[in-house]
Amino acid sequence: MLLKVGLICLLYWGFTSSEPPAAAIKPRSQTLDFGFVPAGVYETLAYYEPGPIGILFHMVHAFLYVVQPNPFPKDLFVKVAQNKLGSVQAEYQKPENVVLTLQVMYYEMGFIVCAALGLLFVLLMPLVGLCFCMCRCCDNCGGEMHQRQRKNAECKRGFFTTLLFAASFFITAGVLCAYAANQNLSSQLKGMRKLVNSNMRDLQTFANQTPAQIDYLIGQYATAKNQVVSDLENIGPLLGGAVHKQLGKEVIPALDGVLNMAGVMRDTKEALENVNMSIEVLQDGSSKLAFNLSVVRSSLRSTLNDSACAAQAAVPICARIRNSLAQLGISANYSNLPDVSQQLAKVNNVLKTDLSNIVQKGYLSFNDTPYMVKSQTKNIVTKVKNMLNDVSSNITSFSKIFPVEESLSNFTKYISHTQSKIEDYYPQIDQIDFYRWICCIALCCMVVLILAFNFLGLFCGITGYDKHASPTTRGCISNTGGNLLMAGVGFSFIFSWVLMGVVVVVFVVGGNVEKLVCEPFESKQLYEVVDTPYLVNPAWKNFIPGFLYHKPEIDLTAENLYRNCKENNGIYSALRLDNIFNVTAFLNSSVYTEDMSHTINDVRVDLSNIVLLETEGRHNLIQFSNTGVDEINYSLYLEEVNKGATMVDLLSFSNELDAQIDKLKRGALENALRGHASSIRQIHNQLVVPMEQSMSTLNQSALLLQKTVSDLPNSINNVLNAIDAAQNLIGQNASHVVKQETDKYRQNIVGYFKQYTDWVKTSLEMEVATCKPLSNILDTAEIVACSFIVDSLNTFWFGLGCCAIFLIPSVILSVKLAKFYRRMDTEDVYDDSSVSGTWHFTL
Repeated sequence: MLLKVGLICLLYWGFTSSEPPAAAIKPRSQTLDFGFVPAGVYETLAYYEPGPIGILFHMVHAFLYVVQPNPFPKDLFVKVAQNKLGSVQAEYQKPENVVLTLQVMYYEMGFIVCAALGLLFVLLMPLVGLCFCMCRCCDNCGGEMHQRQRKNAECKRGFFTTLLFAASFFITAGVLCAYAANQNLSSQLKGMRKLVNSNMRDLQTFANQTPAQIDYLIGQYATAKNQVVSDLENIGPLLGGAVHKQLGKEVIPALDGVLNMAGVMRDTKEALENVNMSIEVLQDGSSKLAFNLSVVRSSLRSTLNDSACAAQAAVPICARIRNSLAQLGISANYSNLPDVSQQLAKVNNVLKTDLSNIVQKGYLSFNDTPYMVKSQTKNIVTKVKNMLNDVSSNITSFSKIFPVEESLSNFTKYISHTQSKIEDYYPQIDQIDFYRWICCIALCCMVVLILAFNFLGLFCGITGYDKHASPTTRGCISNTGGNLLMAGVGFSFIFSWVLMGVVVVVFVVGGNVEKLVCEPFESKQLYEVVDTPYLVNPAWKNFIPGFLYHKPEIDLTAENLYRNCKENNGIYSALRLDNIFNVTAFLNSSVYTEDMSHTINDVRVDLSNIVLLETEGRHNLIQFSNTGVDEINYSLYLEEVNKGATMVDLLSFSNELDAQIDKLKRGALENALRGHASSIRQIHNQLVVPMEQSMSTLNQSALLLQKTVSDLPNSINNVLNAIDAAQNLIGQNASHVVKQETDKYRQNIVGYFKQYTDWVKTSLEMEVATCKPLSNILDTAEIVACSFIVDSLNTFWFGLGCCAIFLIPSVILSVKLAKFYRRMDTEDVYDDSSVSGTWHFTL
């Protein structure tokens, strides 16, 4: 009863956690490390290996299986227990009880038959011995000291000798088996003290280690608390960062759009400047190019009018050159391109306002969200921290609710007292075992005495036998051998019935204990009987919870309890103590309170002070859309640029001119024409090349402007709409985002406590107050009762039974063989003169 109260009080310390609701948001809190619960080391090894004598144990088990091959009668035990047979004598007359009695007799049939044969042996052996003794006194039953001569006498003697030796050998084996079992029982009972003391030390370890384990569970609340405090102190980066991230999905692209538009302004200004500069360069270069080309044309015409061109060989060449002079002219007319100075001036005026700086202010204002969250939640964080401190105090003071240490101290004292009481019984156990050992040795000595007469009789008879001597002249040694064999017969009649009587009693008890207790315990069938519903009490479905908690409906069976303790699980889960102390309510009200949850949910953050784009920036964008850069006809620029500077490539023209000149004879005409070709190349290098560079710049700038400002008002309008939407999100809908992220933040906090409660629950089930010592006690009881005592006693009666059985052929063979060794009083003499051929007896 003390153990029951101690265990219940002990496990009132347990913690469990309730399962989260199905609709709850899955927490994303980081995994906490609670370390390892300090584990108690149990030294008991509840395992027994019998060694060589185990072969004898297996032989006995095999014999018992032959005697009783029926399976364990679980249903029979249940019926007997439920009907309470024997409580009232009259109930034996009930039909159902008669049936049960017949079932018991059927199950015990093998034991009943063997016991009946043994009792028959006990009754008949002394009676037969008495009759045999009286018969021999009347010179019958081999009592007559006369041996008839037979031709097969030597064969008979050898045959009887061999059989008697074999019977004595089996008797010797039996007595050695019994002696070994007797010695094994004594030695194992001495070793039992070490096993019992080991179990007691394990129970003390169990009691001493449990408070430290529970204190460790309670102390690890600080791990969860510290993580929660850390998250509270970092509420700005955690909660504010999450709000910033969610709002940033719309805010950042809107700000990026404004920032990109600021870049467009700068690019537009640069492009307009390039257009203006390129137009000026092209207009100036175009006029110079036209003038120089005109001069070259005039010079070429003058040269071609020279008389040298009248020569027959020069006429076609001069004609071709004269026909190509029309190509020496400008292609594009840049003087008609519109001026962009007005638009450039407007853009420069727009750029006086630094839009990029304004946007950076918007970025800074929005990025200040975590700080705003932290500053606006200081009171809530402080309040939650105070709640956590109160929870810590509640959990720490929880140890004072139940006197666990006092209960465990009483339990330890009870263990020490029990151990001392057991040790007080050791001298009595040793004394009882000594008396038992003496009795068993005495029984073995009876057999040994008979064996001594048998073996001495055989030795003296064999060594002293002279086949040439007549029965009346046999030697003293041979006669002594015969007398020793008869002495063995006499002691066999005296002791055999005693041996068999002991064998029958021990066989019936030990055999039934082995079949009805030891074997079903090992196969766990015994637990099935104990766990049968309503077996002990008609009102109790399960016995153990009904006895411990007065709640028999709890699914707690002996087999489950033993299995959990065998697996070294915690006693909290093994005894299902959560059914008598549900700490879920304690956890809900102490570890993580509803007030704490409501406090966190009351987080309110005002982000209305965040300004993404100031009014000046908005006006700046509108002004940019009104600069007129989108109204310029950039196609004109591109069209003139694509025409090229000249009507023909001057380098190609000069190269072609050189090719024609090469066909002329050397002379003044040739020299003059080569001079003109050189002038054309110089014009290309000095005027056309710079113009081409400006044309390229104009082309790129015009393309850029055409692409950039083609839909400028709509682009700026989209940017402003995006900024307005983002600003509206911050001003109007930020509370929804804050609430959503606050709920996730709260779930993170809940996640830490859930990890703690889950860890506590798992630790209680697997690591705290592991009940291996309880299963070790049952295993130790099974080892001591079955392996030490029952197996040894069964082996003892098995050996003695073998001796008693083989004493019967030993008696018969000894009586038969003694005739061949003892000195006879008379012998048979054969008279050859006798016609009838009869034998005459002489003294």
